[in-house]
Amino acid sequence: MQTLEFDKTYLYDTLLVGVTNPVVLSFADLTKEFKAKVDTGSSYCIFERKHGELLGIDIESGEHVRVSAAMASFDVYGHDLTLRVLDIETHSRVYFAKDESFTRNVLGRQGWLDRVKLGLIDYEGKLLMNAYGG
Repeated sequence: MQTLEFDKTYLYDTLLVGVTNPVVLSFADLTKEFKAKVDTGSSYCIFERKHGELLGIDIESGEHVRVSAAMASFDVYGHDLTLRVLDIETHSRVYFAKDESFTRNVLGRQGWLDRVKLGLIDYEGKLLMNAYGG
């Protein structure tokens, strides 16, 4: 038997679609706070274009990636910045959608899930987290 302990607990709204929690992005001296969904099936952290623009980022100057999803593919651009979820801060490459009509914000595997220990009790709407320390 193994025992897991977590430092952070967040109670999310189980009436919303998906596990939705607050995110803070920081770039230079600017910060932007919004909500994003935990998406263990997403390879990347992908956010709406407007969040990057509000941080003063030239979206298309980043690393271009064509992302394929179940029903479509779309273009995103990667930028290195600070990502904070439940007071756990990481320096990550995150991606902003090229298309302004892209309205999803997801925390994916690279840049977030690979940097935390995560527990989930969906029945209680409880997200448990620690920074990954090895």
